Amino acid sequence: MILPPSPPALLDGDGVPRFGRYAGLVEQFDWAALAAPHARGAIWRRFHHKRWHYVALSTPALFCGVAIVDLGWASTAFAYAFDRHKGKVVAAFSQNGMPGMGCRVAPHAGGSSRFRFLSNSIVIEAASQQRHRLLLDCGHFAIDAEFGPPVSPALLAFGPVGEGGCVHATQKSGGLPLWGTVRCGAMGYSLDDGVASFDYSNGLLARETEWRWASAHSLDLGFNLQAGYFGGQENALWLDGQLFALGRAHFDFNPDNPLAPWHVWTDDDLLDLHFRAEGARREDKNLWLASSRYIQPIGTFSGWVRSSVNAPKRIVAQLAGVTENHRSRW
Repeated sequence: MILPPSPPALLDGDGVPRFGRYAGLVEQFDWAALAAPHARGAIWRRFHHKRWHYVALSTPALFCGVAIVDLGWASTAFAYAFDRHKGKVVAAFSQNGMPGMGCRVAPHAGGSSRFRFLSNSIVIEAASQQRHRLLLDCGHFAIDAEFGPPVSPALLAFGPVGEGGCVHATQKSGGLPLWGTVRCGAMGYSLDDGVASFDYSNGLLARETEWRWASAHSLDLGFNLQAGYFGGQENALWLDGQLFALGRAHFDFNPDNPLAPWHVWTDDDLLDLHFRAEGARREDKNLWLASSRYIQPIGTFSGWVRSSVNAPKRIVAQLAGVTENHRSRW
């Protein structure tokens, strides 16, 4: 099913949410105006409001993941560069911070997000002609990348999350043309002719949140799959410039050995892929108020996808991307 165009706003004039999956961007995420039964007070929203801005950069030689996260009462950022030929992370940055003190996550996917701690900085910002720029300066690790304009519409997914008034919205891009450079110590990498993608997410989430995720993109084919707190609400396929809804996703993998092969598929018979990891970025944090167990294997997907059960299968061969197993108490 091709997704309908996005509405002008997530909430109607009475604060009723327009839940669903759409093609396109919105510029307002205002949870203060939510109507019952999702309406909550300002203090509750403060501690449950989570938003993040994530960018992936992919070439045959390198994969980079960069994220800025506002937890409502704290903030964090991370970045890594994974050398696909060496099979290892060759540069990384991770830092916690306080909101309003060096961290700002954009109010929407087309805005600018920033994180600064001492001399380290990350900026994700809008540029001209529907392009975006990523600038990272973290000592011996630096990125200067530009990506866009889009060749296919972005996904907007908006829906309820469990009970207790939680709602969530996410904007995810398909594959975007990429160019630029990455410096990892004495090593330099070109991003030219690579593929970028972004994930902008904004919602009121529960204290305990977990998910499995898979994402990979070329310029003409890509997908986003999630199982966990958001169910199948953000599952989508980008194919030849169009955006299609996918059914519930299933992840068959070994949590004790996440570098072993994964099998991911959807229950509508539109996607069936096998993932082979080349390596991973992992981080476990156990702070006083929060904890996070996170692993993001980097590798390739092979199998098939299709836009409908009557459409021919499109073969997917070694499409670079990531899987993820993540559990947070935030």
